[in-house]
This record gives sequence, C-alpha cells and structure tokens, in this order.
Amino acid sequence: MARTPKPPDSPISNPQSPSLQADLERLEAIVRDLEEQDLDLDKALALFEEGVARLRDARARLDQAQLRLSQLREAADGSVDAADID
Repeated sequence: MARTPKPPDSPISNPQSPSLQADLERLEAIVRDLEEQDLDLDKALALFEEGVARLRDARARLDQAQLRLSQLREAADGSVDAADID
C-alpha cells in the first residue's frame, strides 16, 4: 500500500499549530465573546474569522486522526497492525 503524504499545511504536521484542545478552548472563548459582549463590527468579524480558521484546523486534525485510526487493524490474536500510518 502506498503511503499518503500529509498535506504540508495539515495542523498535525505543523508543530507550531496549537493543539486540538487549545483550538477548542479558544473556540469556546470566541463564542462566549460573540454572545456576551457588545462588540463593534470589526472586532466581531475578526473573532468570527479566527473562529472559522480554528474550526477548520480542528476538523482537519480530527479527519487526520480518523484516517490514522482506520489504518489500525486488530488481528484475530489481539495484536494491532499499523498499516502505513506515517
């Protein structure tokens, strides 16, 4: 089976990108700010754009994790076979 390279802009392959947990925490803060604060339009749009970018990164991270999990197969004897995960 040929290996599928990770896209260069994948959050998993970029060590400088925040963790999934950090993205989710920031998304919660953004939603809270948008719902609870009386923001001017420019600030609200900037927060919304940041939220969309973080959501996109979180989804990519989850998609990559799902792919990696689907590549793991449990053998009949209980051993796990990693098929071209990297």
